[in-house]
Amino acid sequence: MVSLKLAALAGALAVPLTAAVEISVSSEGGNATSGHQYGFLHEDINNSGDGGLYAELVRNRAFQVSETFPPTLEAWYPVNGAQLSLKNLSTPLSEALPTSMNVAAGNSTRYSNSTTKVGFFNDGYWGMDVKVQTYSGSFWVLGEYDGSFTASLQSNITGEVFGSVKVESQSQPDEWIEHTFELTPFKDAPSSNNTFVITFDSVGVSSGSLDFNVISLFPPTYKGRKNGMRIDIAEALEELHPTLFRIPGGNMLEGLANTSWWDWKNSIGPLKDRPGFSGVWEYQQTNGLGLMEYLQFAEDLGMELVVGVYDGLSLNGDVTPQDELQPFIDDALNEIEFISGSADSTWGSVRAELGHPEPFPLKYVEVGNEDWLAGAPESWTTFKAYRFPMFLEAINEAYPDIQVISSGSYYDGYDMPEPGAGDYHVYAEPDTLVSEFNKFDNITTLHLIGEMAAVHPNGGIGWDGLLMPFPWWGGAVGEAVSLIGYERNTDRIIGAAYAPIIRNMNRWQWSITMIQFAADPALTTRSTSWYVWELMAAHIMTDTLPATSDFDPLFYVAGKSDKTGGHIFKAAVYNSTDGADVPVKLAFEGVGPGTAAELTVLTGPENPYSVNDPFTGVNVVETTKSTVTSNEQGVFEFDLPNLSVAVLDTSSASNSTSRKVKSRWNRQVEYRW
Repeated sequence: MVSLKLAALAGALAVPLTAAVEISVSSEGGNATSGHQYGFLHEDINNSGDGGLYAELVRNRAFQVSETFPPTLEAWYPVNGAQLSLKNLSTPLSEALPTSMNVAAGNSTRYSNSTTKVGFFNDGYWGMDVKVQTYSGSFWVLGEYDGSFTASLQSNITGEVFGSVKVESQSQPDEWIEHTFELTPFKDAPSSNNTFVITFDSVGVSSGSLDFNVISLFPPTYKGRKNGMRIDIAEALEELHPTLFRIPGGNMLEGLANTSWWDWKNSIGPLKDRPGFSGVWEYQQTNGLGLMEYLQFAEDLGMELVVGVYDGLSLNGDVTPQDELQPFIDDALNEIEFISGSADSTWGSVRAELGHPEPFPLKYVEVGNEDWLAGAPESWTTFKAYRFPMFLEAINEAYPDIQVISSGSYYDGYDMPEPGAGDYHVYAEPDTLVSEFNKFDNITTLHLIGEMAAVHPNGGIGWDGLLMPFPWWGGAVGEAVSLIGYERNTDRIIGAAYAPIIRNMNRWQWSITMIQFAADPALTTRSTSWYVWELMAAHIMTDTLPATSDFDPLFYVAGKSDKTGGHIFKAAVYNSTDGADVPVKLAFEGVGPGTAAELTVLTGPENPYSVNDPFTGVNVVETTKSTVTSNEQGVFEFDLPNLSVAVLDTSSASNSTSRKVKSRWNRQVEYRW
C-alpha cells in the first residue's frame, strides 16, 4: 500500500486505472447474528460527564470532598463584596456533603448600587448557554432569612440580565431547606460568556450570614429527564444509531486506588446524598451522572448495556488478594440485581423506589477494565489465576443468561474459560487498523471490541508522541476497514464501541473523540469518525453472507437484513493504486435485474489529514446518495473513490434520489473561554 501522504498527492486522479473488483454474494451459508452492534464507552474524561453530557450548568455545585480532592470555591465568586467561605458545620446538609458555602455581607458593589444586596455567582463549565427557554433550579439554605432570593442569568462581560426570578425564602436557622424555582430568560444571550447569580438582602439575615449547598441549574434536558442529559450532545449520540453502551467507562471504574474506585451505590438517590468521587482525570467528579442516569439514557436510546463491575484492581496497581475479593463479587451481584432484579428483590426494590419498578434488560457484564495494563504483570497474572474465574463463576451461577466478559483478550494472552468472552481494545495508526481487517477470522472466542479509534498518524512515533488534535479523514477510513472486518465475524464479535466519545474543548486530557463541544452548542461538532460510524450503524445486517474475497484496496462485507428485507454491502477503499477510483461489480444471488439500491458514499478532501475543527465549523466529509440499478445480469456497477466509505442497501432505494445530502458547510462561532 502507498502511504496516506502519497495518496493525498494522487487523489486528484478521476479516471479509474484499476481492474474492476467483481464480487459475488451467496444467498446462504453465512453467519446468522442478532445484528452487529455499534456503540460507545462513556466515562468522565474531558469533562464529558460533568460539564458535558450531564446537563447541570453549575460547576462545583456541592463543594464536594473526596480522597484526592479537597473542597474548594472553584467557579464561585462574590457579588457586592460578599464574603464567601467554606465551612464544615455541626449540622451538614448530609453525611455525603459535609462542606457548605457560607455567604456573609460585605461592602463593595459589582452588580448593584445597593450595598445590602449580596450574593454569589458561578461561571459554570467555562460559560453557560442562555436561551429563551425554561431553566429548572434549586438550592439548599441553612439560616434564618426574612425576604426573597433573586436567581438570574447574566452576562459575565457586561452584567446584562437576561432573565431573573424571585424565590421567597423558606429558610430556617436550624434546618436545611431546599428552594426550587423556574427561570425563563426574556432574550437569548449573544455568547456563552454568562453566569448564574443568586442574591439576597443582607438586612433580612438575622445571623449575618447564610449557608448554601447543592446549588443547581438545569436547562431543558433530553426527553425531559430530571437530572438528565444535555440535548444537543444527546441528540448527536442518538443520531449515531447506537445499540451498545459500555458503562461506567474504563479507568473511571478502576479508580485511583482500591480505596477510591467507582462505587455505584454512591451515585444513586437524591443529589444531597451523593458524595464526591476522586476522578481519575485530574478533577473531582460529582456522581451527578450516576448509575440510574446511565440506565435511563440507555433506555431512551434503546441501547444494550455492557456494565463494568469493579474487580479489585485500581490504576495505581493495587491488587486485591484472593481472600479479600469476595466483598467485591458480592457488590457486583448487588449491582446486577439493582439493574435487572425484580421490584421485590433487595436491590431491585431500591431501584423501584427511585422510580423504575421495571427491571432494565442486562445481557453483558464486564469484569474490570484493562487488567493487563495497570499493575502488570501481577495484575494480569492474578486476573487470570483467580479474579476473573471467581467473578465468572459467581455471576454465571446467579445469572446464567448474562454473558460475562473479561477485561482482556485472547490477544492479550488469555484463553478465556468458558463461557467467558474477551474485550479487545485498539488505539492505533490507520495502517494498523487496516492490517487487522482479518484479525478475528480464525478464532472462536466471543469478543467485544470495547474501545477503538485511530489516534496516531501513519509513520508517527506512536505512544511516544502526541495524539492527533482531532479525528481526521484518513483515520476514519482506517476505522471503517476494521469495522467491516468485525462485521464479517459477527458470530464471534458482540459489537464495537468507540472511545472516548466526547470532549469539552476547555479542559481535556485526550484529544481524539467522536464529538467535541463547549458551553456554546454552536461548537458541538461531529467528527470525521462520527460520519463513518453513523453510516455503518444505520445499516445493520442480521446475516452476513459468503462473498468472493479480493481485498485490498477494497475492503468489504455483504449480507442481508431480515428486518428490512434488504441486501447490504459495506465497503471502504484505503489507498488504491495511484489514488485511482475502484470499479465495483456486485451481484447478490437471488437479486435479479432491474433491482434498485441506494448507494451512500462518504468522501473526504484531497488532504487525508483534514479534520472537522469546531472552531472553524467546516465539515470536510461529503455524503453522496444515489440510486443504482442492477443490470441485465443482476449486477450493480459503480465506482468508489480512493479513501471512501460506502454502503449499498436495496431496502433504502425507494427513498433515494441522486443527490449530495451533506456538502461542506461553514458556520461562524464565537469562542471566548
